[in-house]
Amino acid sequence: MDPTLNALLLAAAVLVLLAALVGRGGSTRQLERRLERLESKLDLVMRHLDVAEPGPDQDVVLLARAGRKIEAIKRYRELTGVGLKEAKDAVERIH
Repeated sequence: MDPTLNALLLAAAVLVLLAALVGRGGSTRQLERRLERLESKLDLVMRHLDVAEPGPDQDVVLLARAGRKIEAIKRYRELTGVGLKEAKDAVERIH
């Protein structure tokens, strides 16, 4: 199956599950437990479909490789909390 289709189906499933979770109401602790169970199930589905969860570093790499250097630097700073120079140097090292 196409990876893009897998990701779309997975996103749709998450939205449906979250809508069901919110719609049922309940205490905060009950909602936390339901969310934990949903996350566990989602992890199983992702492993079954062999869909990797993109890491934050991947966002920076994709932006940098797409020529969106300023956005990549901003994102790197958001993720790491480093200064502008360190973020710029890190993004420039990406090929």
